[in-house]
Amino acid sequence: MRFHLRCLSLAVLVGAGLSGPARAAETAKIGAALSMTGAAAVYGATQKAGIQLAVDEINRSGALHGLKLQAIVEDDGSTKEQGINVYQRFINRDRVSVIIGPTLSTTATAADPIAEASRVPVLAVSNTSPTGITDIGPYIWRVSLTEKQVIPGALRRARAKLGFKTAAVLYGNDDVFTKAGYDVMRSALPQQGVKILGTQTFAKSDRDYNAQLTALMALKPDVLMVSALADNGSAIVIQARQLGYKGPIMGGNGLNSPAFIKNAGPAAEGVLVGTSWNAASPDPVNQRFIAGMKARGVNPDQFSAQAYTGVYVIAEAIKLAGFKAGREDIKAGFARVKNLDTPLGRFSFTPQRDGEHEPALQQVKGGKFVILQ
Repeated sequence: MRFHLRCLSLAVLVGAGLSGPARAAETAKIGAALSMTGAAAVYGATQKAGIQLAVDEINRSGALHGLKLQAIVEDDGSTKEQGINVYQRFINRDRVSVIIGPTLSTTATAADPIAEASRVPVLAVSNTSPTGITDIGPYIWRVSLTEKQVIPGALRRARAKLGFKTAAVLYGNDDVFTKAGYDVMRSALPQQGVKILGTQTFAKSDRDYNAQLTALMALKPDVLMVSALADNGSAIVIQARQLGYKGPIMGGNGLNSPAFIKNAGPAAEGVLVGTSWNAASPDPVNQRFIAGMKARGVNPDQFSAQAYTGVYVIAEAIKLAGFKAGREDIKAGFARVKNLDTPLGRFSFTPQRDGEHEPALQQVKGGKFVILQ
């Protein structure tokens, strides 16, 4: 009997085995280029844990009819140069069937063309720049929702709750991801009737934001919008509170990490963040994922949920390709993935190869993210 892989997580929940025709043991190699060091290191560690959990579950279930998955994780260093080197090793040395990553959109814009030219499928699990990723070519696919998919909806929910009419914006201008988040904010705010009073920028290497924040606070905005990676973001909210700003602060996907809350401490309380993952979802697939991560001593977040989902999307593609794991087989399988049950919700690809599922809005309360209804 042949089972749809979208039922796999539920099958694992009840310990069900999946039967199928006998086949010779094979291994499908997944190269995972993750930021284990550098500016995005807070994301890479949880991504690695999510990937390994999914690989272990799928291999244990036998759902791929004897074919085993193997994750080869390498550090992309949060840089273009190291990301390119990692991709070249995956493609030419390891002969991987598919690549997950890299963690940052900036790295992806440099590394993904290497895979595209070699006809190796890539599955982005945390690249949220609206442009410059999937338009690289037909071998580049994406699980992560773009800032354009998340921020407008989250902003609409936040404005309905808080009623703000004016905003000030602070963003990182040397990173594709943070610049993309700003571009979406700049467009979405006026479209929803929120006037932008002023804008300031910073670089990833900056640690002092007092000048920018002082200038923005002098404008007396109703809300402070921040497009930053977690490391910068935590320092920004701390300094904003130290300067006396008491209004709401809202960020994009970059702030969606337990590391942001840990590093910002009490200053993180009340911060609003658009999210691709609803941690409070009672869906059995999501609860299974959360339990699996906690059993491994890892606090699950959006980035681990997306990475975990990415492995299940690859497994589904292999199944849809007739349990074949060649590079072209997986690419063809991606095109057929639809309504897959994942911790992110019912997942499908758009015709442009971007991920599609329902986003949410969360707020930091009591030192943790909660969904704001």
